[in-house]
Amino acid sequence: MKFAIKTLSAAVSLTALLSVTPGRAAGIDWGSIAGKEVVLFYPGQASWEWALTPADMSGADDFRKGKNCDVCHIGEEKDMGPQIVTGQPRTFTPKGQAPYEKPSLEPTPIAGKPGFIAATVKTANDGTNLYVHLDFKEGAQPDAKQDPAYATKVTVMFDDGKVPEANRGGCFAACHDDSAGEVNGGGGNRTMYLPRTRAKMTRQGGGDTLKAPEDLAKLKADGYQLEFWEAMLNPGQPAKAATEIVFDKRGAAGPSIVSAEATQSGGSWSVTISRPLAAAAPYTALEPGTVYYVGFAIHSGHTAHRFHYVSYERTLAINSGAADFVAVKK
Repeated sequence: MKFAIKTLSAAVSLTALLSVTPGRAAGIDWGSIAGKEVVLFYPGQASWEWALTPADMSGADDFRKGKNCDVCHIGEEKDMGPQIVTGQPRTFTPKGQAPYEKPSLEPTPIAGKPGFIAATVKTANDGTNLYVHLDFKEGAQPDAKQDPAYATKVTVMFDDGKVPEANRGGCFAACHDDSAGEVNGGGGNRTMYLPRTRAKMTRQGGGDTLKAPEDLAKLKADGYQLEFWEAMLNPGQPAKAATEIVFDKRGAAGPSIVSAEATQSGGSWSVTISRPLAAAAPYTALEPGTVYYVGFAIHSGHTAHRFHYVSYERTLAINSGAADFVAVKK
């Protein structure tokens, strides 16, 4: 995204958003915590509307009937990403059926880009902060020259369960056909947004016509939003962190509460994103006994917008509980 800082106040705001980490995670022994593999795949122009359209996505009917994305697709990411990233038609061979093709999801492929990144994810808390730790190798990433400021960006999309679309479809709930770089995005910079903020959703997305102010206020009061935690990385430099909120758009939230730490060695990144368990509005206070939803994304090779790797939704609990990740106290 290109922009100019025209005033001192804008510069101060940017400084608050892009904060160098204070080193919260120094006391966490990550070697003592078991990790789980999360495979992030390249999605191309797959969108929320695409996922709901049977002619485009073979599982759309099941999804509409209540089957979540993760049920069918966790475990398939290493096959899906390499197909999508090439820009070629996607081929399918169902058991006992003839092979068939689906159209390409990538009209402008980046030559030589890997189709997925496998990350080992660990979580913990120290009674004050939540920590999300990722170890991953990016592979041989070509330079896309889309974001000259950062070589790599790591994102956690957080949902406290009050966004039904994200509970079921992860970050795809905020990715639409008319977002920047998507099929109907044109040359605009429309950011992520949540579908219930729009007056009308179509196969082409929701456009810029929002619901009435009182309806938006009700959605906000009900907690209908996603938190967006990001670590922005360059080799050999301190990580920078951003805290944003996704509602009718993706925008900076203040005060920023996320910190980030990162090291790179031998082609491997170790990245820790943290935020306080206790948090005032507009953030969610994290408490034991509640199941939260998280999704992960990685931009590699100076990419921006949709040219990233994404995971399917996972669950998170604090201290104990039935979830994919339990952030135990350390």
